[in-house]
Amino acid sequence: MTGTGAFRNARSVTEERGEAGPVRSQTYEITFAGRAGSVLCSAFDDCKISIGPYSTTLRAEVSDPAALYGLIERVAGFRLQVTDVRLVTSH
Repeated sequence: MTGTGAFRNARSVTEERGEAGPVRSQTYEITFAGRAGSVLCSAFDDCKISIGPYSTTLRAEVSDPAALYGLIERVAGFRLQVTDVRLVTSH
């Protein structure tokens, strides 16, 4: 079973039981090697982007684990080397 399927199944069971409450988003930072150029910046315009001398960090608010996995998949789709994924805050 893939990661996204596992997240969807877990969420579906909760919703079926009537236990779904308000969605609490969480802020994550995903850092990858290299400096993002204009194409990458436009591809991640839904994220705050910090470009350092040797790495780029995306900061995004995600609603659930599936959304986080989707963001990581978007980064991987560009064949970028992810060096860190970190939870920044929990709302």
